[in-house]
Amino acid sequence: MNIELNQDMDVTVVGAGPVGLVLAAELALSGVKVQILERLAEPTGAMKAGAINTPAAEALDRRGLRPAAERVQREMLERMGSFARVGDGKQASDRPAPDTRFTGHFAGMTLDPNLVDWSDPDLAAHAAVDGAKLVPQPQFEEILAEHVARLGIPVHRGVEVTGLEDTGDGVLVGTTAGTVRTGWLVGCDGGHSAVRKLAGIEFPGTDAELTGYMAIADIADPEQLANGWTWTTQGVYRVGPQPGRLVTVEFDGGPADRPAPVTLEALQASLRRVSGTDVTLTALRGNASRWSDNARQAATYRSGRVLLAGDAAHVHSPFGGQGLNLGVGDAMNLGWKLGAVVAGWAPEGLLDTYEAERHPLGAWVLDWTRAQIGVLRGDSKSAALREVIAQLLGTRDGATFAVKQISGVAQHFDLPGDHPLVGRFVPDLYLRDGSRLADHGHGGGFLLLDRTPDGVFAQLAATWDGRVISVTDDHATPAGVLVRPDGVVAWASDTADSTGLEAALNRWAGAASLPSERVG
Repeated sequence: MNIELNQDMDVTVVGAGPVGLVLAAELALSGVKVQILERLAEPTGAMKAGAINTPAAEALDRRGLRPAAERVQREMLERMGSFARVGDGKQASDRPAPDTRFTGHFAGMTLDPNLVDWSDPDLAAHAAVDGAKLVPQPQFEEILAEHVARLGIPVHRGVEVTGLEDTGDGVLVGTTAGTVRTGWLVGCDGGHSAVRKLAGIEFPGTDAELTGYMAIADIADPEQLANGWTWTTQGVYRVGPQPGRLVTVEFDGGPADRPAPVTLEALQASLRRVSGTDVTLTALRGNASRWSDNARQAATYRSGRVLLAGDAAHVHSPFGGQGLNLGVGDAMNLGWKLGAVVAGWAPEGLLDTYEAERHPLGAWVLDWTRAQIGVLRGDSKSAALREVIAQLLGTRDGATFAVKQISGVAQHFDLPGDHPLVGRFVPDLYLRDGSRLADHGHGGGFLLLDRTPDGVFAQLAATWDGRVISVTDDHATPAGVLVRPDGVVAWASDTADSTGLEAALNRWAGAASLPSERVG
C-alpha cells in the first residue's frame, strides 16, 4: 500500500489513540497544520479503561462532544441493568436503576455512592457532565475519531516511526513510508514509545510484579463466579459491571509476553487459577488486553522540538482508570500551548509550563496506583491493610475524599492569583440564557466571563480579540473568570475589580494584538 505522507507540517503526532486524537484536534482548533501517524493499520478495540473522569468528560463538553458521550452512557447503563437482572428472579421493573453517580474503586474496593457527600463544593461544582462519564475507551476513541475527521486532520495508519533528527528548526522523521519533515514531533505512541526511545529520553521507575487481563467474554457457567471484585490467595478477579466483562490479576512477576495477542485459552487459564474454579469461556468479544503494574515516568516531557504525552510519558497499572484520563489531560494542556508557539503569539516560557504542570500530576498518579497494588496482594499483611483501608473508605469523609481524587475534581495547578478558583478546572457556570460557559468554548481559545454592569473585563480583553472570547452575563459571583483553552482558571474576581486580569492575559494569552492584527 502506497501511503502519501504530508510534508512540512507544523506538528506531526505519533499515535492515534485517545491522547493523539485529542492533541491533534486541539492543535487543529489553534490553526495548526497537523497530521497523525499510527503504527497499527486499524484500531484494536481492546478492552481497556471502562470510564472517563470529570476533567476528561469536561474536555469533551467544552468541544461540543458531551451529547455523544451521554448517548454512550445511556447505552452502557442499559447493558449494566440487564446484566444485574440476569438470574436474580426479578422483573426489570422490580430492580432499582443503576446508580449513575461516579464513584469508582480503590484497589477493587468499590466506593459506596450513598456515603459520599455530594454537596461537597468540589463535587457539586462539576455535576453537568455526570451523564457523560461511563464511556469505555473504545467508544471514547470512536467519538474522538469522528471529531478529528470533522476537523479534516489526516490520519496515516500502518506507518511506523523508525528514526528522528531534531534539526533545531524542525524534525526529520524517518518512517516506513518515507521521511517526513515537521516543525514539531509529539510522541503519543504508548508505553513502548518509539519517539521517546529515539529521542533518548530516560524512563525510570519500578518493574512489574503482576500480570493482569481485561476482556469481554462469553461465559458458559457464570454462576461459578462472584459478581464484582473478589480476592483469593491466587490473586484478584472481577466480573461486570457490564455483561461478560472480566478482569484478572496474578502476582506472578509480570508478563513475559505482554505485546502478544491475548487468546481465549490464556484468559480462561488465568481466570481458573485466580477463581479456583473450572469456569469455561466460550468466546472473546473484541480484543482482550494484557497489562502489568510497571510504573515509569519520562525524565523530561520535552527534548528540543520533540515532546511526549500520555503513556509515552508515563505508565502504571490501570486501577482507577487514571492512565487514559491523565493522558487526555496532557493533550489538552499541551495542545493550545504548542499551538500558540506555532502561531507565534506564545509568551516566553509558555511551552515549559506543560511539563511544569503535568509532570507532578503524573508522579502523583503513579504513586496512587502503586498504593493500590500494595493492598491487592493475597498475603495476610496486605489483607490486613486492605481491611483497615476498607474501614476508612466506609466513612463519609473517607469515601468523599477518595471520590474527589479519583474523579479528578481535586486537581489543582499552582498558578499566580489568590482567588480559590485559580489553578482549578472551571466549575459549572450557568448563564442567564440557560447556557453554560463551557458551551461557548467549542471552537477552542480562551473564555472570559464578564458579569460586571459596564463590561469592564470584556473591554480590557478586547485587544486580545481572536484569542479571547468574552461572554457577558448578569451580575453574579464570581464576577469575572478567565479560562484557558484546557479548562483551567487563569484569573478570577468576585468584584468588578480587574486587578490581575491584564497580567493573566499577558502571561497566558501573550501580548495584546495591534489594531492591524485584530480579527474584524
